[in-house]
Amino acid sequence: MPRKMPETPLLDQLESGPWPSFVSGLKRLAQAEDKPYADYMKSLLGQLEHSYQTRKGYWKGGTVGVFGYGAGIIPRFSEVADKFPESSEFHTIRIMPAPGMHYTTELLRQMCDIWERHGSGLVAFHGQSGDIMFQGCTTEKVQPAWDEFNALGFDMGGAGAGVRTSVSCVGAARCEQSCYDEARAMRSVLNNFLDDIHRPSLPYKMKFKFAGCANDCANATQRADFAVIGTWKGDMQVDQAEVVNFVKKVGRKGMIDQVIRLCPTNALSLNDDDTLDVDNKSCVRCMHCLNVMTKALTPGTERGICILAGGKRTLKIGDLLGTVIVPFMKMESDEDYEALVDLCQRMLDFFAENALEHERLGEMIDRIGLVAFLEGLELDLDPNMVSHPRTNPYVRMDGWDEEVRKWQSRKAEAAE
Repeated sequence: MPRKMPETPLLDQLESGPWPSFVSGLKRLAQAEDKPYADYMKSLLGQLEHSYQTRKGYWKGGTVGVFGYGAGIIPRFSEVADKFPESSEFHTIRIMPAPGMHYTTELLRQMCDIWERHGSGLVAFHGQSGDIMFQGCTTEKVQPAWDEFNALGFDMGGAGAGVRTSVSCVGAARCEQSCYDEARAMRSVLNNFLDDIHRPSLPYKMKFKFAGCANDCANATQRADFAVIGTWKGDMQVDQAEVVNFVKKVGRKGMIDQVIRLCPTNALSLNDDDTLDVDNKSCVRCMHCLNVMTKALTPGTERGICILAGGKRTLKIGDLLGTVIVPFMKMESDEDYEALVDLCQRMLDFFAENALEHERLGEMIDRIGLVAFLEGLELDLDPNMVSHPRTNPYVRMDGWDEEVRKWQSRKAEAAE
């Protein structure tokens, strides 16, 4: 007999705010009576409500895996299985995505069909490490589900104290700001470390991320132990005719308010004829002016990467943004990509030999000093390296409520 939909007064409150709620998604899956996972999700909602009532989590770890892999499955066993038996096991399968997150709609449908047959129907695109997170599966279903995902050509993602799944922005495939081939760099590096992904053997986790410019759509600076950020040397390219067109569109006041005054180093100035002067020596590649004036401004012609090390969330010490260890490196030839892989290998070897257990790369650098780290990687000191990165990656939220109201208004207009 089908399980009844549980009463969830506390979870219901989470649906009352202006933002979309994960609770609504769980309820939608639980109410899909024609799907095999409906009772599974009803039981999960009951356990989650119970956790809110008691203010205690009831998931414990364990050992669940698939043949040939030592990582990639996140085991979760319920401590209240007697009350909620259908969701007594709720394992997560991590699947490594394609570089740049490229999928066809047919492939996405195939993935969803697999998860309807074997799992809860709950999918996250993507986790913080970049994995496709297939959440909610029993132990007996893990191997069959994995076999089908693997047959589609996908590999298992990382977990535990090893190299984690990497991620790159869409970059050169679609973005005019891209300064190198992000997908190639990610594939080159990750293919070199597949054993370290599938069979964790490091003191703690290691994350690589690849972003095509300082916009950092891969969140590499905040989240990656080893962040590869696209940049350029020399002058940015300026199309003065397009600058004039932009000024005509927004007005001189708009140009000054939206572009000139927002340059963090005052590197921009507007001439009387509405052309733009750029003090390139003062430019810090923050990308703001290029984002606002995409037709008028583009990265310089001598493009490459900047490498940062040590980004992470709070663990033994506070949040850290990556520290620059290579200010500029060209990425044009096969040899350049091989040099990147070689640097990554030296860094991983040094981390494996010198980090303490449960210590991230940024914490190791903080403990032993940046100079010792650079000497271990055989890198020269450079004045562009910073001695202490910013320690809070968060952004201000002023005005977000107003944006919610705008979003709700547009949604209502579309519904009419």
